Amino acid sequence: MKAEESSTGTTYNLLFVCTGNTCRSPMAEAIARAALAKRGWTHVRVDSAGVAAGWDAPASEHAIAVAAEHGVDLEGHRSQPLTEELVRWADLILVMSPSHLDAVRELDPEADNRTALLSEFADGDGGAIEDPFGGTIEPYRRTYAQIERLVGRALDRLELILAP
Repeated sequence: MKAEESSTGTTYNLLFVCTGNTCRSPMAEAIARAALAKRGWTHVRVDSAGVAAGWDAPASEHAIAVAAEHGVDLEGHRSQPLTEELVRWADLILVMSPSHLDAVRELDPEADNRTALLSEFADGDGGAIEDPFGGTIEPYRRTYAQIERLVGRALDRLELILAP
């Protein structure tokens, strides 16, 4: 589990969840890490997982390319499935679609009070994040822009409790 390896000395653990952990959640994880570094929030750890992910798959080719267009590196990403252990590790779980909420609830019904759609937590709109998997690079660009905006707003919302 990647999260456990990097959680020493943290005070807050943030988990992003999508389906295969090769597009949306890795982009969200990488965007959040970059934003946290800019904010100087070294006490926050970020990870990602997929409800239907296998172990050790790289991020999709288009996700890597689009992230690189924004100066974000996804080359080293390796997928991992969502597990009960990861759900317990997370202080906040932000998911990409309503079906991901259901998957988290199945693993741990008590996690419901710390799990939300990324769009709902950030904007209050509750819409799903487009899954670009299998498409051309353009859907990946749209999805990246949407996730980047929402992650920024989510971190703004968390600033009151997390800013050092």
